[in-house]
Amino acid sequence: MSTPIRTRIRARMAACLASILAAGILTTGVPALQSQADAAPAPVRCDKKWLNKEYGSPPAGSGIQGKNQPFSQRPQNEWDDYWFDNPSHAFDGLKAPSEAQSDLAGRTDADAQKWKKKFEATKNPKYRVLEIYARYNVQLKKSTGLKNWNTWLDQRLIGYEANRLKGDGFEAKVVRDYKLVGPDWICQKNVPVFDKDGKPVIDRRTGKQAVRKYDAYNARTKEFVEFKSNGKHINKQLQYDKHILRNKQYSDHKLRLITGDTTAANTRDKYAALNRQLAAERGGAQNQATVREHRSTGAPRWRANQYTRYNPIMNPDPRRAGSLGPINDAAFRSGSTPDAARRIQQQYRGANGNGVFGRGGPGGIDFSTLELNYVGSPVKGKGVDYSFQADYAKDPENNPGWGGKAKLQLASDAMFTWLALTPDKFWVNLNPDQPDKIMDKTFGKTDAGRVLLEADLEMKHDYAKDMDPRQGVGKQYWDAMEAADIPCGHQLRLWIVPKTAQVRVEDDGVYILDAPLKVNAEPQSVDYPAPNGACKLTEAQIRTSQRLVDQYVIPDVEKKVNNGAAYADLRRVYSSRVAAEYLRDQDEDHATDFRPVINSNDVTRWPLSADHQGWTPKQTWDAYMKSYTEGDYSYPCNYAGENKTCIAGGVDFSKAPKRNITRVRFDLEHPRLDTDTKTSVKTETAYRGSGTALIGGNGSGPTGGGDEDPVPTPTPTPTDPPSTPAPSDTPSGQPSTPGGGDDRPTPPPAHDPDGDLADTGTGAPVGLITGIAAVLAAAGAGLTWWMRRRRSHTG
Repeated sequence: MSTPIRTRIRARMAACLASILAAGILTTGVPALQSQADAAPAPVRCDKKWLNKEYGSPPAGSGIQGKNQPFSQRPQNEWDDYWFDNPSHAFDGLKAPSEAQSDLAGRTDADAQKWKKKFEATKNPKYRVLEIYARYNVQLKKSTGLKNWNTWLDQRLIGYEANRLKGDGFEAKVVRDYKLVGPDWICQKNVPVFDKDGKPVIDRRTGKQAVRKYDAYNARTKEFVEFKSNGKHINKQLQYDKHILRNKQYSDHKLRLITGDTTAANTRDKYAALNRQLAAERGGAQNQATVREHRSTGAPRWRANQYTRYNPIMNPDPRRAGSLGPINDAAFRSGSTPDAARRIQQQYRGANGNGVFGRGGPGGIDFSTLELNYVGSPVKGKGVDYSFQADYAKDPENNPGWGGKAKLQLASDAMFTWLALTPDKFWVNLNPDQPDKIMDKTFGKTDAGRVLLEADLEMKHDYAKDMDPRQGVGKQYWDAMEAADIPCGHQLRLWIVPKTAQVRVEDDGVYILDAPLKVNAEPQSVDYPAPNGACKLTEAQIRTSQRLVDQYVIPDVEKKVNNGAAYADLRRVYSSRVAAEYLRDQDEDHATDFRPVINSNDVTRWPLSADHQGWTPKQTWDAYMKSYTEGDYSYPCNYAGENKTCIAGGVDFSKAPKRNITRVRFDLEHPRLDTDTKTSVKTETAYRGSGTALIGGNGSGPTGGGDEDPVPTPTPTPTDPPSTPAPSDTPSGQPSTPGGGDDRPTPPPAHDPDGDLADTGTGAPVGLITGIAAVLAAAGAGLTWWMRRRRSHTG
């Protein structure tokens, strides 16, 4: 029998009213259940959200990898990177607004939205600038607002956007890599949180029922999935996970964490503890909460414009804006002093959730160890890719890295100095007999020259310390001298030379793998009166004394040169020298942007840094003579039967042999270095997850400049070169006559035991990278040490 239509309508209305009343009762009884989930956007299919395509069913191999064990890692040979958008980064060079610009931009959210819509409609960056100014003005009115424009721009605008979008980029990558497609895979799934007894869990911040939003969810496989690009869990989320998984409704569900970086130790521990707890409560069921480390490095991308900040480093063409890259950002963000670095680190604490300001924040890199380790194959008009390596700071929160800008500038300026000056100018000389031949005049106006001369003096100081007969290697030396019946030491010449360095030349550039230094010593006579008096030795005694110096003292001095903090700048400029020789070699093969610089003998673009503007070579020579005549270090000794106080006061890079190691050896000893280096041009990365950072950039900024004032219409970024004539492909200057003729000290004889380099990755023979430090000479006379046989001293 059919039911009348009116009766059916009444029934439906009654049912609807009952539902409403029930909902009202539920809402009244538990107000928190009017939860965030009600207002949250509906979940979407993962394939639609991230791949813009819907798949009918999951393909073969679809699903979370490594879920059959509590913790698993992606094989290292599969590590890769991914892009994420960071459009605000294009405005990192924007200056603070003037009062007029602030008035034009406005000071309300509505103003910001107005300019945003105008920018989206026109794509004119002028309107994006006005939106940024409006947003800055809005936050100034809040108690949490930042007054410092640069900090707000870098941290709140660019950084917050990058943190959010990096997470999105990683999520899209995992969906693609793990093929989380088809109707079963849902992204952004909201789950109201109930505890194991069915009671709602209240979010203390909102006073409402907590809602856990999972990055992905599969009802068929019963898996909740969380993605963390930085390798760290969030405690609040994990607390909600525990409630949800212990609730009856989800007692058969599992939790999967996917990390994109090294998984934090406490994250592994807490997931392991939850896994054990669930196993105990679920009758021994295994792998209920698992972690998969899917190592991938996120790299930001943006479209540069006239408001983008370029830096002059690694830029051969003065017509171009400069270079861009993560090392530029990191170095220029770092503090110039330890105290400044600590303040900056504190300012950025909490703003680095996804590591967009580096692994340890602005102070995460130990810039004192920064060295150039890769230069790409230069292409004319496109600058050159470059990468640096450095240690990560051991305790970035309390002792953050600092001085990045100065170290980066030194490495870059040194490379251009080696390119600009002809090799005959690469010498320094600390010799008491030659106050007028300290170093080439032009070389003496550069930081590279200063570093070499100061390292020469530093080495003399270290030699003096090591010759102390009371302790260490000095005591061993003098004990051996006494046993050999030699009454005193002989005059020495000390200088630093490169050992055979290891490089790998590939089609894409040169990898500087190891550039060790060696300390040489040989007997030498000096006319200047010796500070401790005269002492005559036979030729046989001199040879024995020299052998003992080489055995006991020189290895310790050499260790300091290669590892000591005092010589870090020397190692830094030498790595740049290796890179410069590669660029010279490339430019001989084909014209590059570096051709106008090479052998120009013009270093006006790379003068002494601001902190050393007043330095002169004579200052270092005077310090050397004070050390030589008065002694920086003294200790008791016996000479000619009298108790006395003995006092003690070069660098020669005349040869720098390089060997291009084979590809097989390169892959064996430096696995993934080429892959990780290419990633480092785009973003900071840890080499194979180690304590070594690789971080670089590219020097191919546009020619010309932009209008930084957003009030008038900005001038578009030029794409064509300016009207001034382009530099000739012919070098502007020929190599000059070897520096100063007799003014140049004679370098010691050098022999290259390795001959030419092995074949490169291109299959073409590559000769020895000649002149790699062609006479960075310092014919410094070593100090003379005298000591009577201690048998007379001891009676």
